[in-house]
Amino acid sequence: MKIFTRVLIVMLGTLLAFTTKAAPEDWPKTINTPDGSTLKIFELQPESFKGNILKARAAISYLETGKTDPVFGTFWMVATVETDRDNRIISIQSMKVPNVKFPGQEDPNLISNLKSALETQFPQAAGDISLDEVLSSLDQNQEEAKLSKDLNNDAPKIFFATRPAILVLIDGEPKLQFNKDLGIDAVINSPFTIVKNNDGRFYLYGGKHWYVAPSATGPFNYTNDNVPSNLQKVQNAVDQANNSDAGYTDSATNSDENQVSDILVSTRPADLIQSNGEPAFSNIDGTSLSYVSNSPNDIFLDNNAKLYYILLSGRWYTSPDLNSARWQYVASNALPADFARIPEGSPKDNVLASVAGTDAAREAVMDAQIPQTAKVDRATASTNVTYDGDPNFQNVPGTDLQYGVNTQASVIRKGNTYYSVDKGVWFESQSPNGPWVVSTQRPEDVDMIPPSSPVYDMKYVNIYDVTPDYVYMGYTPGYLNTYVYGPTVVYGTGFYYNPWFSGYYYPRPWTWGFSMVYNPWAGWSLGYGYGFGWFHFGMSFGGPFGYWGGGWWGPNVYRPPFGWNRARAFGYYGNRSYMNRSVHVNNYTSNIYRFRNDVVTRDNRGNFNGRTNGFNRPNIPGNNGGRGGLSNRPNSMNQPPSARPNAQNNVYSDRNGNVYQRNPQTNQWQQRQQNQWRPVQQTNNQQQVKNLNRQQVMRDRGAVRTQNFQQTRSNSSPPPARTSGGSSGGGGGRRKGK
Repeated sequence: MKIFTRVLIVMLGTLLAFTTKAAPEDWPKTINTPDGSTLKIFELQPESFKGNILKARAAISYLETGKTDPVFGTFWMVATVETDRDNRIISIQSMKVPNVKFPGQEDPNLISNLKSALETQFPQAAGDISLDEVLSSLDQNQEEAKLSKDLNNDAPKIFFATRPAILVLIDGEPKLQFNKDLGIDAVINSPFTIVKNNDGRFYLYGGKHWYVAPSATGPFNYTNDNVPSNLQKVQNAVDQANNSDAGYTDSATNSDENQVSDILVSTRPADLIQSNGEPAFSNIDGTSLSYVSNSPNDIFLDNNAKLYYILLSGRWYTSPDLNSARWQYVASNALPADFARIPEGSPKDNVLASVAGTDAAREAVMDAQIPQTAKVDRATASTNVTYDGDPNFQNVPGTDLQYGVNTQASVIRKGNTYYSVDKGVWFESQSPNGPWVVSTQRPEDVDMIPPSSPVYDMKYVNIYDVTPDYVYMGYTPGYLNTYVYGPTVVYGTGFYYNPWFSGYYYPRPWTWGFSMVYNPWAGWSLGYGYGFGWFHFGMSFGGPFGYWGGGWWGPNVYRPPFGWNRARAFGYYGNRSYMNRSVHVNNYTSNIYRFRNDVVTRDNRGNFNGRTNGFNRPNIPGNNGGRGGLSNRPNSMNQPPSARPNAQNNVYSDRNGNVYQRNPQTNQWQQRQQNQWRPVQQTNNQQQVKNLNRQQVMRDRGAVRTQNFQQTRSNSSPPPARTSGGSSGGGGGRRKGK
């Protein structure tokens, strides 16, 4: 004992050597000492993850030089972390080790020195930690999520079509504005390209096709063969803007140019489900469910009750008839039990994230609580707020706050102080017009903002810490319209917010109309049908890059609020098949912090530092169209534990500090006792074995998620970097009215 203690103290007092940029899945992390001793830290076992604080424990081993048997123990940590949601990694900024336990080793000097070494050395030794591994392994007693309450789950108007169709949304009655650059009137309260030509007819452009109608609301008919020549300028503007700003073009997407769609128009919240011909049903093994196999939507039939179920924006609706005008909301925990029995790896396992009680739903709920974090420079960060006329503020129900109505910015007033959230950062001012400085606090009433208010998303932007030079901030996915609602996540609040229209048109976030589907890495994606050329980048007014940014899909961002998607994976681990023309909403979440003069950016460790010349866009993660999550499932999940890869990472600890491993020969659990591995008798320790089995399954699941994300990202083409500076005002949404 004394020899071990002396050697360890010497080891801890010496500069440790290790590799700083190991891959996220490379566990255990190894710290090599100059005398040849080795300290191994096995994969973290998170106990809670809230805000930017990660609490976890991990099994550790120490092998002294010249010895053959390591000493095993457990340490607990409370770490301040930064989260990069785009790259799905966590980096430890600082940590405290409140406890270290080596069974049978109680020397206080050993424990003290080990704590000190872990606090100073482990953050760098850990390197980048996989976010998916942390979420999958998070203990089941994670404190209950901060739920969104009082969302609106009333079904919108639902169209059902048996031919290829596009739902064109207009935000209320059509409003026209003359575009002097294109010499034509355009419908400005729609993300679609609708123009009124001098012949009095209305033309819709999308998917490389023109459609014509007597009214902005239709009926539209295909007319590529008879398009007035003056509309070529409109087409060129839209195509050019899509090519340059959407991220990248894709040959698979462009190959769909021959498809002509039926056009459905709605001036109120609506959504569309469709099938290619009459619905064809395929059974789901082990359940009484079948699904419409010739549909890009999630349409199910419960063959026992003879009821249809559809999934829209993370919400379930049921009806005895697909053509019904009255769909009824069904809570995710009130679905027929067979929905939770949909097998992972089957064609429709993508819906499991929206089914209460599934692992996919648990991971989605936890992911929705993890913030994107940043260190904001108080001296250089700034924003700008413009109004359509004099500032106009109205009360936020249930609070002492007022919000700015005639601005696209998120602005609230508390007493004599004004607060704004721009790209996930809080600012404040004593005037509604600025100047604005980084805020060190946010008004308490923000947490009371109801979801019926268009500034509801502000409550999901937090301030974690303040120093004289920096403010540490972060936003959870609620800022981008992803809400924890009961045991699952949903998109949007379900409320319709009246837009502002006077001199300018300012859209508000919509929940419906785009067949939103969930992806565990990229978040929400627009459903099948919306792709190249459907959204009018070229028809925007007032945007710094000639396109519009926020409004319809949440807050203003630095780029179009979606990125092209080339592949759509059917099956949570299943084979990938291609269905084109799907796009991710607010995909590049980390860049949302990059605002005027690029004063907040990331370095190669994920830290945000000052920068003065442009920015680079990250790779596009999760290019599987929001369908499912983990493609190409490794066989290791079906193999016995001894056959799984990375067998060195099979050591676990429990909350009491006991250390266990799965014996690679017998495939049985063993506990470390008196420097030996002793079998765990399952008959006497059934609950302990059950807990260990679950920990191993979730660790394997995290490894699969990480591998699939990395594979998906490596198969993606990064969009071009934009080298011009940006404006914190975001683009568009702001369109001048008559």
